[in-house]
Amino acid sequence: MEALTVHREHDDDGIVVRVKGDIDSGTVGDLVTELTTALNLASTHPARLLVVDLQAVTFFGSAGLNAVLNCHDQGAAAGTSVRLVANHAEVVRPIEVTNLDGVLDVYPTLDDALRSPEPDNQA
Repeated sequence: MEALTVHREHDDDGIVVRVKGDIDSGTVGDLVTELTTALNLASTHPARLLVVDLQAVTFFGSAGLNAVLNCHDQGAAAGTSVRLVANHAEVVRPIEVTNLDGVLDVYPTLDDALRSPEPDNQA
């Protein structure tokens, strides 16, 4: 099991949260706290964009799915776009299996997520 680390960055294009390690019921609280803070910051950012970079996530359980789905829903309600970056099976497969690839905006690279003009469910 790899410890979870979460790091937030401010970019001209939006707010980026980089996540590394295992997201499960024991670590999800740290992620939710950071996502809530980042979502609040993104709501006042000119781009109104929050990108959650999950490329370094090694385990993505149901707790992680719920956290990013709740963040996505809260962002949508507030008029803030929430995009995920994931390009490996540990994250993409749970999203696909739960049919959340039709709800969440998933991009293969951080650059794609930051630069895309419109949400584009690419999981």
